[in-house]
Amino acid sequence: MIAAQLLAYYFTELKDDQVKKIDKYLYSMRFSDETLHDIKCRFRRELENGLGRDTHTTATVKMLPTFVRSIPDGSEKGDFLALDLGGSNFRILRVKVTQDKKQPVQMESLVYETPEDIIHGSGTQLFDHVAECLGDFMEKQKIKDKKLPVGFTFSFPCAQTKLDEAVLVTWTKKFKVSGVEGMDVVKLLNKAIKKRGDYEADIMAVVNDTTGTMMTCGFDDQRCEVGIIIGTGTNACYMEELRHIDLVEGDEGRMCINTEWGAFGDDGSLEDLRTEFDREIDRGSLNPGKQLFEKMASGMFMGELVRLILVKMAKEGLLFEGRITPELLTKGKIETKHVSAIEKSKEGLTKCKEILTRLGVEPSQEDCVAVQHVCTIVSFRSANLIAATLGGILTRLKDNKGVARLRTTVGIDGSMYKMHPQYARRLHKTVRRLVPDSDVRFLLSESGSAKGAAMVTAVAYRLADQTRQIAQTLAEFRLSKAQLLEVKKRMRTEIENGLGKKTHDSATVKMLPTYVRSTPDGTENGDFLALDLGGTNFRVLLVKIRSGKRRTVEMHNKIYAIPIEVMQGTGEELFDHIVHCISDFLDYMGMKSARLPLGFTFSFPCHQKSLDAGILVNWTKGFKCTDCEGEDVVELLREGIKRKEMEDGEFDLDVVAVVNDTVGTMMTCAYEEPTCEVGLIAGTGSNACYMEEMRNIETVEGNEGRMCVNMEWGAFGDNGCLDDIRTQYDCAVDENSLNEGKQRYEKMCSGMYLGEIVRNILIDLTKRGFLFRGKISETLKTRGIFETKFLSQIESDRLALLQVRAILQQLGLDSTCDDSIIVKEVCSTVSLRAAQICGAGMAGVVDKIRENRGLDHLDVTVGVDGTLYKLHPHFSRIFHQTVKELAPKCNVNFLLSEDGSGKGAALITAVGCRQRAQEAQQAAQQA
Repeated sequence: MIAAQLLAYYFTELKDDQVKKIDKYLYSMRFSDETLHDIKCRFRRELENGLGRDTHTTATVKMLPTFVRSIPDGSEKGDFLALDLGGSNFRILRVKVTQDKKQPVQMESLVYETPEDIIHGSGTQLFDHVAECLGDFMEKQKIKDKKLPVGFTFSFPCAQTKLDEAVLVTWTKKFKVSGVEGMDVVKLLNKAIKKRGDYEADIMAVVNDTTGTMMTCGFDDQRCEVGIIIGTGTNACYMEELRHIDLVEGDEGRMCINTEWGAFGDDGSLEDLRTEFDREIDRGSLNPGKQLFEKMASGMFMGELVRLILVKMAKEGLLFEGRITPELLTKGKIETKHVSAIEKSKEGLTKCKEILTRLGVEPSQEDCVAVQHVCTIVSFRSANLIAATLGGILTRLKDNKGVARLRTTVGIDGSMYKMHPQYARRLHKTVRRLVPDSDVRFLLSESGSAKGAAMVTAVAYRLADQTRQIAQTLAEFRLSKAQLLEVKKRMRTEIENGLGKKTHDSATVKMLPTYVRSTPDGTENGDFLALDLGGTNFRVLLVKIRSGKRRTVEMHNKIYAIPIEVMQGTGEELFDHIVHCISDFLDYMGMKSARLPLGFTFSFPCHQKSLDAGILVNWTKGFKCTDCEGEDVVELLREGIKRKEMEDGEFDLDVVAVVNDTVGTMMTCAYEEPTCEVGLIAGTGSNACYMEEMRNIETVEGNEGRMCVNMEWGAFGDNGCLDDIRTQYDCAVDENSLNEGKQRYEKMCSGMYLGEIVRNILIDLTKRGFLFRGKISETLKTRGIFETKFLSQIESDRLALLQVRAILQQLGLDSTCDDSIIVKEVCSTVSLRAAQICGAGMAGVVDKIRENRGLDHLDVTVGVDGTLYKLHPHFSRIFHQTVKELAPKCNVNFLLSEDGSGKGAALITAVGCRQRAQEAQQAAQQA
């Protein structure tokens, strides 16, 4: 017992002594965390150089775009072939992907040998061999009559400009086939297949083995966005934001980048870390000065590194009592598999003795301990180097996503990682230490990269089909110029119907006279009150207008809420609430007893009999007050004022004008720009007004001068004249609205409804499995979740897809990057149509004004207000462009109303007071 303990103690002491000796000898191969962080930072810089347009050419880490834009989402299905060419064996697989949860992927494969004479022969020989093997496989599978999609794993550096094209940059891994470098390998393979003529194949994707690994693991774990190979060679790929890949056009979505990190250090950036043994290995390699990182970290060179270290130590008398055998001096005698065997915890020393004995040295126990530790240092250095470069990729992913903590999966393959007893554990541990703010799952690729090639093909197949079907769905919203001209023509017809005495009653576009007969001329002067009622908030304004050389408009306002019970109560309650708010405002301004002229912006359809009389046609925007429809709203306001006067004593107001918000917008802009004769609201609702010739307004007596007409164009199409361009989604929005069958044009182009159209499209696409993994969430079922502000944010050019995802997540929609691209496309298509049909309507209006005046060319200004126009990133530009294209004889200037329609109401009141004074003066003169 004591003897055994003494032996164990002696062995431990011996081991510790040898370990310390080797640690000291190979000090330069052992890296501190500080050094590893430094390597991580160096690699980050190399990544950025490889991605940059100006730095890519000279970059060592080439960062090759793969044109793989998406990882599997679980909805892939179909029958695929996969070819895997990358070594002395060539593998062909048939991969069936189904929706069967128990066995979603079924694979059958055959391995074909690639003879030495072909590996060093001509390109024609190589691809004829591949085509022959593929034909044999299809024959055995009895599928020669089918044209199946094919994925091709080609594990050599290639430049790609699309998924089904790969130009070989250089051969690696002992391949030296002539006439292939600089050629597209897909074309060469297709040529070989065509030459045979006994089967057809549709090569949809070329990927390298690293991408294949990521895609294989991505099918099992959709968080997988990094792929690594640590075997004979080493490489990594990851999903990069397209906006950072300067070599590829576009900035939407992501693309897998094949880093080709084996060349890291070829520019000398790792020179301080390379040892004399690394340099010796490089000098004796087929490609001196190239793939320096790979030569330090991959399995192909690990055994040779150990051998060179042992030779030097033996020469210095530190091992084997200085004995050196011919076997030990022979290159390749220690392989990576030997390193793995020596490092096994239990039988490692025994294996070490066997291997060294075969090399002719007679190792002592001390020698075996020393050699085992040399192997540990060499393999540990490899794990550390890979951990540092992987850390660089992970920190880049984290920065790209802008998250505090990254959660991701790394798909991994390669004999070194799989076979070495300690490698995986060491790698994981070091990665977690270097990137503590990331939760990284390592997923072993069980089926190799060929399955990944099939997955890339399956994804490409799914995306192609999905893209085609989504394009068909959205094509209904894309209107041609001919269709837009037809919308303009129909708007003109409806305008004429609304103006005509005989057709007015049945017209959908009501063309309501406003009794506003002129725009401001600059002489307006005085203090005016303005009320602005059109939504859940109600605004009271005091507007001080000063004429003269320095015209000024000074405004004071206060916003009051209108409770839901008032919006849906009685008319008396509503107008009492309004008058109470006016009284409070006058108190607030210290003008309690003032009798001021008042303009009332009332943004609901009204028939006006005069400037100060408006009969409410019907409520909109959620208002449902009783005893108001069919009544004069000015009279209802005056009655409210009287009730307040009886209650408080001194309280009186002079209601001069009732106006619609569109007219208010036109008047506000006309005060700044005299050529403004059109008003447009493009916000929650949509409407327009313009100055029409009195002779054309058959519903009002008189032929002299002009009058502003409130078009109420939101109802355009209520007679079915737009049915040919309405989609199933427009119909669904209409059916679920409070006013089914009414305001159809408004429902196609106003902010209140665009989000609902988008939501209905997204529901349909989700049902068809194109979005949100085919799951319709409760959120998506909720009406009104897509507000205009979200559409504006989603379509912003400055917003990366990551932020789009964040917006969707804010709305409770768990989206992938691909989902975000589709949602963005849907939003932009719906808002594009909205801007175009709104522009077609406006083109009809300005052309009417031009023709009214018998002009070949018209210069006119349109005053515009509304959140959709102001806040949406593209609406105004597309709207302007459409008006220009559809009304080429009109030069239309657009002026944004900065002060809202309340100021317009005050200006109309001022114009009304001016006209009233002029009429009184004329009457006095006539008397």
